[in-house]
Amino acid sequence: MGLHRSAIPEAVRRLLAEGTVIPAHPLALGADRRLDHRRQRALTRYYIDAGAGGLAVGVHTTQFEIRDVGLYEPVLAGAMEDARAWTDRPLVMIAGVCGGTEQAVREARLAVSLGYQAGLLSLAALRGATPEAVIAHCQRVAEEIPLVGFYLQPAVGGLPLDAGFWARFCAIDNVVAIKAAPFNRYRTLDVVRGLVAAGAEERITLYTGNDDHIVLDLLTPFVAMREGVPVTVRFRGGLLGHWSVWTRQAVQLLARLQAAARGSAVPAELLALDARVTDCNAAFFDVAHDFHGCIAGCHEVLRRQGLLEGIWCLNPEEGLSPGQAALIDRVCREHADLSDDAFVAENRERWLS
Repeated sequence: MGLHRSAIPEAVRRLLAEGTVIPAHPLALGADRRLDHRRQRALTRYYIDAGAGGLAVGVHTTQFEIRDVGLYEPVLAGAMEDARAWTDRPLVMIAGVCGGTEQAVREARLAVSLGYQAGLLSLAALRGATPEAVIAHCQRVAEEIPLVGFYLQPAVGGLPLDAGFWARFCAIDNVVAIKAAPFNRYRTLDVVRGLVAAGAEERITLYTGNDDHIVLDLLTPFVAMREGVPVTVRFRGGLLGHWSVWTRQAVQLLARLQAAARGSAVPAELLALDARVTDCNAAFFDVAHDFHGCIAGCHEVLRRQGLLEGIWCLNPEEGLSPGQAALIDRVCREHADLSDDAFVAENRERWLS
């Protein structure tokens, strides 16, 4: 057995369970498409100083191609080293784990050896496998590392996963959280129903990855029936590529949403924020072109702030889509109060030092 959830430090377990901001860490590249260590370190420092409770590294926003060019281990090791050097406060450190079972087990073991406490498990490589084979894969990887389940939207390679699958997944003892990111309310409810059916709502924490409804996910009490009794669960935090930008404001927003969720009424202005945040995401994630420019869009925001030198991706075909820069112009202008440009400007040179 590798790392069991019971071995995660108590402060980290509590932070994960209470809910926090976990940015999906981008990859800083130079014009030669090689890793820019200085700017990669600056991003890690930015997220920590912004108040993020953890980092997700080696995930989609970090670019899956890091595995093809020998950057998976250096990037994971670098983020862990940089985080430990910058702060001594507890951080939830999550490593992206993907591929077939052999690859996923290998990545999980590496992540544990580097100090990561959980693995965000992508199932995209198992497309076409039977549900039994997918569950067996999850069980095997869970022997190595505590799992964060990942419902990736099928539009970008995820598998359609019903409530029955999620009930079986949640029955795996070493699952600690689920990132629900199907960008679909029906499928999000399947995650909730599966969690409740497994009776695992006290052990497994829901994190939103639904960039189209971040605010509403965090405000909504989700109710599912178990043996005729209603059970209410909530999304406690977010593990989001969207939160790789404007992270300081995301931290403040989550605190407001958590406070409102504990109250008896949700202010209308908070509800109105859902559409505004989604409007920003549509530009950053290039919804108009089926998310083709989603990584480059986040890079562009960070470039404008001076944290990245350019928007280069490992895949030369990835970049901003036609009209995407103009959309980013618009949302930066119309939703300037949601940005953290001033915070970045005050600290950028220190992070880049």
